[in-house]
Amino acid sequence: MQFRQQALAKQQSPEELDLPVRLARPRGWLVLSVTVVAMAAASVWALTGSVASTVTAPAVLTHGRGSYVLQSPVAGQVTEVLAEQGQRLAARSPVLKVRTAQGETVVRSLDAGRVTTLAATVGRIIRTGADVAAVERTGRAGDPLYATVYVPAGRAAAVPADASVDLTVQSVPSEEYGVLRGRVASVDRAAQSAGQIASFLGDPALGEQFAREGRPVAVTVELLRSSTTRSGYAWSAADGPPFRLTSMTLASASIRLADRRPVEWLLP
Repeated sequence: MQFRQQALAKQQSPEELDLPVRLARPRGWLVLSVTVVAMAAASVWALTGSVASTVTAPAVLTHGRGSYVLQSPVAGQVTEVLAEQGQRLAARSPVLKVRTAQGETVVRSLDAGRVTTLAATVGRIIRTGADVAAVERTGRAGDPLYATVYVPAGRAAAVPADASVDLTVQSVPSEEYGVLRGRVASVDRAAQSAGQIASFLGDPALGEQFAREGRPVAVTVELLRSSTTRSGYAWSAADGPPFRLTSMTLASASIRLADRRPVEWLLP
């Protein structure tokens, strides 16, 4: 009862009715001001700023026209191999001889190019349609290299034309020589199967590797040229590696996508 009476007496006392009410301390106003300024700055950045994003995907250096797998038109025993790995052949050049029941047959190249793989050896018994060689379609030793990047189908639509590309080449230590520079030349319209990739690269193993996570889309990247480097191409480091690049070299590509305003992430 004593506490109740004291509380009632304090409410009835007019002693402090004329004192001002302090709504917030100066420190509280400072915190509120900083918060408002920060929110305003964030809103302006969300509307006018931009954020760059990239997509990373596996790539392989080629001469742009791809390769083909040479198959034997007959069954029999290989008696002679007439070409060497790395050799450049004209169209319809002899590659190997096969002894059949009807006599000896010469297996010839289909198009001009460079032999990248020889699967046939002397004495081997092969069947009709057996893979005997892989030939990269290229006419001259000085033909420029391209990079074919296999981008996941769900990300390919976001790749803009002429986008800049950085390529980390497997055979080149990036910490010492940097990355290879390039720009997107074209983006295929349809995703490719492992068989289609293998047909273009002339390598079934690469077809399986690039399609392991699903059917990708092929993005062709033109490598930027440079007259001051040994490789003939532009690198993030001034000189690049002290040797030339070869086709069918694996790489990892980082493609810069179109810049987006942060507010777009909040829109449906």
